[in-house]
Amino acid sequence: MSNLKDTLYRELELKILTGVEGINFDPHIFKHLDLGGRFQEEVHCLFEGDHETHVGIKFPAGYRSPHGLVYTVKWDRRSSYSFIYEKGTYYLAHHGEIIFPVEFLERPNYYKLKTSDGTSMANLALYVQDGVLLIPYSNECALKDKGQDCKFCNINATKDTYGEAEGIGWKYPKQIGETVGAAYRDGARHLTITGGFVAERREVEYYLDVADAIKEHTGLDDFNGTACVGAPHDLNIIDKYKEAGYRTIATNIEVWDRNMFKAICPGKELQCGGWEHWVKALEYEVEVFGRGKVRSNIVAGLEPKESTLEGIEYLASKGVICFATSWNPNPGSAFEGHRSPEPAWHFDLYKKIAAIYRKYGFTYEEIYDCYAAPITIIHDIYRIEDEMLPVFKGLVA
Repeated sequence: MSNLKDTLYRELELKILTGVEGINFDPHIFKHLDLGGRFQEEVHCLFEGDHETHVGIKFPAGYRSPHGLVYTVKWDRRSSYSFIYEKGTYYLAHHGEIIFPVEFLERPNYYKLKTSDGTSMANLALYVQDGVLLIPYSNECALKDKGQDCKFCNINATKDTYGEAEGIGWKYPKQIGETVGAAYRDGARHLTITGGFVAERREVEYYLDVADAIKEHTGLDDFNGTACVGAPHDLNIIDKYKEAGYRTIATNIEVWDRNMFKAICPGKELQCGGWEHWVKALEYEVEVFGRGKVRSNIVAGLEPKESTLEGIEYLASKGVICFATSWNPNPGSAFEGHRSPEPAWHFDLYKKIAAIYRKYGFTYEEIYDCYAAPITIIHDIYRIEDEMLPVFKGLVA
C-alpha cells in the first residue's frame, strides 16, 4: 500500500509540474483524436487556461495518469514536457522520453444535446469530472469598463478572443435548468454557478431565477449547488441564496495580504467594500450556511507563501474552506508573461493546506460539495491518503 501511495504522489507531483510549466505539442496533433465525439473537448469557460490562444483548434479537456489522477491540458511551447503521438497512441514525455501513455477524458452524454432554443449544452455547463458541473452564466466582467480588472484575470480577454468562434455569451435560467436536468439524469450531482462581476442587485436576482429553473427541471429542492458571488454590501442578501436552495456559497478573496489585495484586485477593493468587508462576508456566510459549507480561493503565487497560509488558517478557523489554486499567467491578463513559482513551491503549499484542513476537521465530502472542480491537488491528496481512488479498490480485491 505504501508503494502505491508513493507512486500516486509521484504522479501528483507530475500533475503540478505540467500544470505550472504546461505541455509542448503541435496544436494539430489531436487530429487523430475523436474530439467532440468520444472524447471531451476544451470549452472556454470563463478563462483561457493555456499559455497561448488557439482559436479554431480544439484541444482535449484533460487526461488521466496510469493510476487515475486527472490532469488538465495547458499548452506551452516552451515546456520540456510534451505530447507524442506514435502508432495510434498518445504519450506524455519529458525531453522526448516517454513517461506514460495518455488516456483522454471521455465526453459526457449531455454534451450531445441542445436546449429547447437550440443552444448546445456543452457550451452551457462544463463537465469537470466526478459528477461536477461548472456553469459560467457570463464570460465577461463589468470591472473592465471601470479599468479595475483583477491583474491576474483574463475573463474579458477570453470572451474577446473566443466569443464569436465558440458562441460565448450570456446564459439564461431556462437554458441552465434544462442543461442541469439533462446532466443530472446523466449522473451529475453537484454544480457551481459563477461568472464575472455584475451589479449586486442583478446578481442576486439572476441566481434566484437560476435556482428556480434548476429545481423545475431536476425536480430537486436541494440540487447541491454552490453560488459563487461577490461580497455584497448588504450582508443580509447572503440569506437569499440559502433560501433559494443553494447548499453552499463561495466568495473568492484571491489575495490575503490586504495591501497586495488593493493593488491586484482594485475592483474588489473599490466596488465591494475592500479586503475587510470580504472577510466579514465570508464569516457571515458561515453563520448562514454553516461550517464547511463556505469556500473562498487564493491565487497561489501572487504573494508570499506565509501570507497565503495565514489566510487559509484564519479562514479555516472560522469554518471557511479556502483553496489556493496555482497562479497561471493567463494570456490577455495584466500579468501575461510573468511566471508562477516553481512547481516544488506549489507542492509544498498544497501539502500544508491539506494539513490545515485535517487540523480543522474538514471532510472530503465538504471540500467536494463546496468546490467547482473535484480535480484539485487538495482533492487528490485526500483521495490518496483516504484510499478513495478506484486503484485502491483493485488492490483490495
